[in-house]
Amino acid sequence: MHFKDLGLDQRLIKKLNHLAFDKPTEIQQTAIPVAILGKDLLASSKTGSGKTLAFLLPAMQRMYRCKPFTRRDPRVLILTPTRELAKQVFAQLRTLIAGTPYDGALVVGGENFNDQVKAFRKDPMFVVATPGRLADHLEHRSTHLDGLEMLILDEADRMLDLGFEAQLRRIHEAANHRRRQTLMFSATLDHTDVASIASDMLNAPKRISIGHSAEQHTDITQRFMLCDHLDHKQALLDKILETEDYDQLIIFTATRADTERLTKELNERKLKAVALSGDLNQTQRNSIMSQFERDCHKILVTTDVASRGLDISKVSHVINFDMPKHAEEYVHRVGRTGRAGNKGDAISLVGPKDWKSFKNVEAFLQQKITFTTIEGLEGKFKGLKPAPKKKFHKKPTSKKPTAKKAVPSASKPKKKMDKRFYDNMAVGDNVFIPKKKKPANPTSED
Repeated sequence: MHFKDLGLDQRLIKKLNHLAFDKPTEIQQTAIPVAILGKDLLASSKTGSGKTLAFLLPAMQRMYRCKPFTRRDPRVLILTPTRELAKQVFAQLRTLIAGTPYDGALVVGGENFNDQVKAFRKDPMFVVATPGRLADHLEHRSTHLDGLEMLILDEADRMLDLGFEAQLRRIHEAANHRRRQTLMFSATLDHTDVASIASDMLNAPKRISIGHSAEQHTDITQRFMLCDHLDHKQALLDKILETEDYDQLIIFTATRADTERLTKELNERKLKAVALSGDLNQTQRNSIMSQFERDCHKILVTTDVASRGLDISKVSHVINFDMPKHAEEYVHRVGRTGRAGNKGDAISLVGPKDWKSFKNVEAFLQQKITFTTIEGLEGKFKGLKPAPKKKFHKKPTSKKPTAKKAVPSASKPKKKMDKRFYDNMAVGDNVFIPKKKKPANPTSED
């Protein structure tokens, strides 16, 4: 199948040919025909499957074929969980709208608020934003969404995990009219919060699931190595960097402190490393990402802030120096390599502190993982045994001793109770019946 078979406008086909896009991916083949018909869509696909074009092309089709509802409000709003992913989506959007009368705005946190207000005054037709910052602009009335035609949520599960549900509902209320089309993309459709918010925001959506989110990527070789302690991990990392033939490489760590420490050590060895973490301001992050994309640095050391949204074809290796806390993040980390048909390698270092996270990843991938070793650096750690299940014993219930009924003695026959009321006698157990006294000196008259 080719893009021309999907019912796209010829101007879009010409643009795709110019950008050397020929054959659509599976998610694009399935999602684009549904979206260009104006139906709501709830879709999932694994990372690197080309879902960005799956929602940008229908949005462009709508620009070409439909008249705007209003002249001032944005026509298409694309929400992403992180600034980095927003930048990636906006960069791809700019290649599609280049040479057209349509313009776009990037609205993310960490950048000048007033500059974004000025951008809204130019009435952009496309807005790519993070939920928190856009909700702030709605509160300050910098923009309105009464005329919004398409609301697109990219990585909806991640937005909910980051606590943006209130902001998403606020945005939904600001653009809640019957003519709005909503496209929601998520790594999994089994996410409870995704199902809940989709039922409120989407109208009879078409559900599409391309591949399981835990499905193994055929273009990525995954290796796992056991480590005894931090020094052992460091020795394995040094050996990997010496022996592996990599183009560009990303190292994921658990903390910002480890990010800075590793970057310093790698630069001391002249390996051209740069660190990226959440405590940097947006200008610094943009500068670091730009330098890495231009191949100024060979190694990027980062936390999970870069696990989604990075689309750099030269990244040949990903190393998990620390295993991620959430199993889904492993898939997104590994997905930073092996993109656009290239081959990739993912290496994970598993120590005692990583064992629980590793077992969660193994369960998520639904496969038994075997470990590899490096000659001369074999470790003693072989994994942790599962903790024995605690047996709960029921406490014996203390029953109050019941009073035994008195058994009448066989020697003494039971007296029949006198229950006659007319004798003015009390009725009850052990009734006392007084005897009549005889007169002391009876007379004849008695």
